[in-house]
Amino acid sequence: MLFLSQVIGKPVLDRHGEPFGKVRDLIVALGEQYPPVTGLVVRVASGRDIFLPWSDVEEFDTSRARLHTSSIDITSFRQRPNEIRLYLDLLDKQIVDVEGRKIVRVNDIQLAPVRERLRLVAVDVGLAGILRRLGLSGPGEGLARALRLPIENYIEWEEVDPVESSVSSLKLRVPHQALATLHPADVAHIVEQLAPRDRTGILASLDDERAADVIEELSAEDQVDVLEALPPETAADILDEMGPDDAADLLADLSEERKTELLGLMEPEEASDVRELLTYAEDTAGGLMTKDFITISPDETAQRGIDRLRELQPDANHVYYLYVTDGEGMLVGTITLRGLIIADPDTTVREFTRPEPISVTVDTDADEVARAIARYNLLALPVVDEEGRMQGVVTVDDAMERALGEGWRKRLPEIFEPVEEK
Repeated sequence: MLFLSQVIGKPVLDRHGEPFGKVRDLIVALGEQYPPVTGLVVRVASGRDIFLPWSDVEEFDTSRARLHTSSIDITSFRQRPNEIRLYLDLLDKQIVDVEGRKIVRVNDIQLAPVRERLRLVAVDVGLAGILRRLGLSGPGEGLARALRLPIENYIEWEEVDPVESSVSSLKLRVPHQALATLHPADVAHIVEQLAPRDRTGILASLDDERAADVIEELSAEDQVDVLEALPPETAADILDEMGPDDAADLLADLSEERKTELLGLMEPEEASDVRELLTYAEDTAGGLMTKDFITISPDETAQRGIDRLRELQPDANHVYYLYVTDGEGMLVGTITLRGLIIADPDTTVREFTRPEPISVTVDTDADEVARAIARYNLLALPVVDEEGRMQGVVTVDDAMERALGEGWRKRLPEIFEPVEEK
């Protein structure tokens, strides 16, 4: 095993044993489980940094690097795509500990021969890395053990995601694949620990749907900060993936200029729904409702209703109920998903519709909406206009967030989310 701190600054010798420079950095090529070292950055006597390919290295240990050639290319070093410099880009930088779901600092870097190549295998985020760099490994570790302090803490590279943007193109080279395995709430917790520039780097690297899920888990203040900082096209794509009600709530807190810009970049259909929601006051049913709901005609069969669900593939929290409307869009009843499934396929919807559904108008006070949902034990409450035409639905989570305050969903189990397939 080697550590980066043990080899930085060590002499580099040619094949005759003559020194011509010192190890300035190690280059690794990303893309493999354990990235291989592809070369050294060497500081020569003139003060210039040159690159030596790993194929030129014959011996490499904690005392020196020895080459098997005396023919040295003194071309200045240029970093290539998909490469990082361990000393410059990774040491002392923040990373995501995917297993521990937290931000940690890299104190040293562990290297080891794997499959006949020297490779990056782990990062040291513990006290041992600091002591090693200070030259106090022996006495320091002895004192730490006497004080019962944790010393070693290594994270395998496959469980790491770099997050700092000190190298401007690093984010483009390193898709945050490991973060994609975490729950959006865990990613949001990580994002909240980062500086603003690094937050946008992570979110921009996720796919739009995943980024939307993460942003919805952030506090309202952080949501606004992130959406203001993201490139406009990226922010608009993420808003397209959010529920119209959530997108409207977020846009309502942005500057008028930014809001107009993002609405103009969103998909026309999504933007239209969001614009409509923005016309309602925050503390009304219209301000709480979402436009994501499913209507069905009373003359359709149960089988046709199931076929439509397959075609639409709605989110799980939008199929608590299906709303029965007539040809003019008037709400005449509701059916449950269970009722639709157990009905005879040829049965018409009107035969198992619940008539005279509980509903509210778009200008109903938000507190009254929450009370109605609680009183009638509903998972969603339909919202109609003054004539009774279906306009949207208020889901139980949005109503309770209004009643109990922001963040209540983070403290309670997400009982209405579907179990993910293994």
